Amino acid sequence: MNSALPPLSFNPAGIVLDRRQGLSRQLYQALSQRVLDGRLAGGTRLPASRELASALGLSRNSVVRAYDQLYAEGFIEARVGDGTYVAQLPQTRLPANKLSTKVSTGFSTGLPTDLSTKSADLTVVTSSGLVSNSTLQRLQKHHLSTHPSGPPRAFRVGVPAFDLFPFEVWAKLNAAFWRKPELRHLCYGDSAGEARLRSMIAAYLRSTRGLQCTAEQIVITSGAQQGISLCAQLLVEHGDPVAVENPGYRAAGHAFAMAGAQLHGIAVDQEGIDCRQLAQLHNCRVAYVTPAHQYPTGVVMSLARRLELLAWAEQTQGWVVEDDYDGEYRYSGAPLAPLAALDRQGRVIYVGTFGKVAFPALRLGYLVLPPHLVQACVRLRAVEMRHSEVSTQAVMAEFMAAGHFQRHIRRMRRAALSRRNTLLEAWPEAIEGVGPLPGVTAGLHLTVRVDSLAREQELQAQAASVDVEVSALSRYWLPDSVTPEDQRAGLVLGFAAVPEADIRSAMARLRRAWRV
Repeated sequence: MNSALPPLSFNPAGIVLDRRQGLSRQLYQALSQRVLDGRLAGGTRLPASRELASALGLSRNSVVRAYDQLYAEGFIEARVGDGTYVAQLPQTRLPANKLSTKVSTGFSTGLPTDLSTKSADLTVVTSSGLVSNSTLQRLQKHHLSTHPSGPPRAFRVGVPAFDLFPFEVWAKLNAAFWRKPELRHLCYGDSAGEARLRSMIAAYLRSTRGLQCTAEQIVITSGAQQGISLCAQLLVEHGDPVAVENPGYRAAGHAFAMAGAQLHGIAVDQEGIDCRQLAQLHNCRVAYVTPAHQYPTGVVMSLARRLELLAWAEQTQGWVVEDDYDGEYRYSGAPLAPLAALDRQGRVIYVGTFGKVAFPALRLGYLVLPPHLVQACVRLRAVEMRHSEVSTQAVMAEFMAAGHFQRHIRRMRRAALSRRNTLLEAWPEAIEGVGPLPGVTAGLHLTVRVDSLAREQELQAQAASVDVEVSALSRYWLPDSVTPEDQRAGLVLGFAAVPEADIRSAMARLRRAWRV
């Protein structure tokens, strides 16, 4: 006799949907929340899409879209011939309560309420007018390398298809702003940023990313890099350990190091940052991650790993800085919900940017902060830079309010997908010492492994000789990494910077240079 227990059944009672809003998004949020708070246990069998649609009075398409998103994010799994089940997730359930009202007192040294209490050692210019030795040392070790200049070319990393940006629309909105500007816009502005833009960003994140935030939680920055730097100055005291992905975005590591942090590189596997290795770090309470599309490996952090990371932050009373630099670019279904959308304890700071959907020179980004960190961040921002340039903020707010932003994102996603496909189709079948191309489901770049550092450098030099820009994966590792050098080798290629014809031309030149 088979003694196995039958699967748990799902009761849709209690799911109430607002018919005036997107039904598939609401259903996705209702089901995902039930998984996170334990009301839907792992192994629970979900009804077929037609059955659930009938029970809730929805179209089947609305249920299918919600199921597709849940499947993409790892909440549910399909069993061939047996239906759809809630995934078995680690026992790190997040409580269903709202954001914690408990204000953190920070770490061993406390969260800086008086920003002037930072160690004088961290000040670039000392009272004597000289640059301190420790600052010089950090500048020498952690300076930002010069970014490639000039017009975009294949295969520059981090550049979107900004040749498609609606500059005529932007110019008209900009001209309208300056034709008769409001007097308030000509005075010193709010250090947190233009109120209307913050409201538009909050509405956009709520409707498209599932991030329940308010305008009051948002601080406008001059690009994502300044946002990361503000996080570093806000959260780090001299000597504090900070975990960064390895390989990872070196400029983020530089920002934390310049704030006095001791960087610890944490390995990245096929599910994202290794939380077991992270948990072994003594007194580490800050982690910087790129979960939507890990930079540079391209790995998408699994739901199980996201829950582990949030549990680590809650247990350590630590912070996760989530850089969602190209989260809008996903090529099957809607973009995945950010880590901050799963956070119920106020431990995640979300870093967003307009640079990857508009153009890098815009220098416009934002932070979404837990409520109890907002005022400290605003004070810090006011000291560093009174406020961002006002017309760019006002024009972007109108650009979003008029619907141009959402239309442009859809256009950019289609273009990036087409350019990705062109690169994949034109890539040679076999290149000596180069591994197979990975699957590319998100982002603006791909990474392919190379079997040795010498071969990586040879391929990069040959590409440069035919005016093709290829980045070396080895440059993204921390200098003191224990990983053997040859295991760090690879090629990183951005595929969105130039049109399809330029991609094909560049690939033809690479074939000759690489003799394939």
